[in-house]
Amino acid sequence: MLYLDRPAWPWRGRLWSHLISDVSYAELHAFAEALGAPRRGFDRDHYDIPADRFAAAVWLGAQVVPSRELVRLLRTAGLRRPKHLVSPRSPAPR
Repeated sequence: MLYLDRPAWPWRGRLWSHLISDVSYAELHAFAEALGAPRRGFDRDHYDIPADRFAAAVWLGAQVVPSRELVRLLRTAGLRRPKHLVSPRSPAPR
């Protein structure tokens, strides 16, 4: 299943959401590709999705949940990759 929070995170003059999968990174990458999100939007365990793609993500099937729920879902699925545990040279998971 895919989840995202509401666009509330400001960066570069826009608001952003976080998109995650509780199944696999492969599911997440496939969904992001269908959404038209560039791979550079992937950050360790989630995609950063601009507010103008929020409605499309929901239309494609992502469930809207609070931000804290995203973290809980990632941890429960064993897919959480906190910044402090990821070295700058580690390759992104596939």
